[in-house]
Amino acid sequence: MSLDAILNHPRLKLLLALSRTPHGVIDIATPALAALLCLGHFPPLVTTLLGLITVMAGYTAVYALNDLVDYRTDREKVRVGGYGDGEDYLDGVLVRHPLAKGVLTLPEGIMWAGGWALVAMVGAWLLNPVCFYIFLAGGLLEAIYCLLWRVTPFRALINGIVKSLGAVAAVYAVNPKPSIIFLIVLCSWIFFWEIGGQNIPNDWTDIDEDRRFKAKTIPVKLGLARAGLLALACLVAAFFVTFLLVWISPLTFGMLHLLALAGVGVWLLLLPALRLVEANDRQQAMDLFNKASFFPLSVFVVVLIRLLLL
Repeated sequence: MSLDAILNHPRLKLLLALSRTPHGVIDIATPALAALLCLGHFPPLVTTLLGLITVMAGYTAVYALNDLVDYRTDREKVRVGGYGDGEDYLDGVLVRHPLAKGVLTLPEGIMWAGGWALVAMVGAWLLNPVCFYIFLAGGLLEAIYCLLWRVTPFRALINGIVKSLGAVAAVYAVNPKPSIIFLIVLCSWIFFWEIGGQNIPNDWTDIDEDRRFKAKTIPVKLGLARAGLLALACLVAAFFVTFLLVWISPLTFGMLHLLALAGVGVWLLLLPALRLVEANDRQQAMDLFNKASFFPLSVFVVVLIRLLLL
């Protein structure tokens, strides 16, 4: 069977949908960025290749774990018409929640997530045993986050922590003794971006189903107006922490680089968040989620250009 035939195999596409692979590929930029900002230069080639494989495997496993833990609640949402496909939504590029829709079986999902988790654990251990334990912690926290769906909106705090762990692991992969200040600033940056640009707008898109099933999400508990303001506040914080993050990095950045960072921050974070606050509608929440998803990748590109062109 040719590579093209494998990549276009219907079952593989469903498995990739389970792991939200289009989003996962974009997410790789965040740990890559963390490693570059921590070192101030490119890591060794072997570390880079092993790190990329490990990070991709980790995201693939954790995103699939999310759907496995949420299997029952997602099926309830599907029964009432939730999770439509074909929307202008990054996580809907492929089939949304294929397990809940019955187009993928539970054993297939478990084997897929378990296989990639094994790859991630082996790679993490080879990079640095600390990375191995960080991956285990991330998987556990992701499961807890899913189980708190009907318990408390403060579960979003766990989501922010989980999203930052991949970047923390990447730092330990290239530097066994990183600066604690750098780690705190890095985690703060990812945390605010995740809450304002991912968690709140993502839950916003599912608010009708969440209300019906008495879920405890930020948009449900605070209301759309206050949730929008909270998202904006978090993204304003993420915008300014971006400059603190590059300032404490060993790299030095010129005025053009800083202007580029400001430009992508305004375009991908602040303007979509302001539109969401003004409109308070689902389409603007989806637009914010889509644009904010590309923010770490855009910062990574600026840093990469800085490194390549010096």
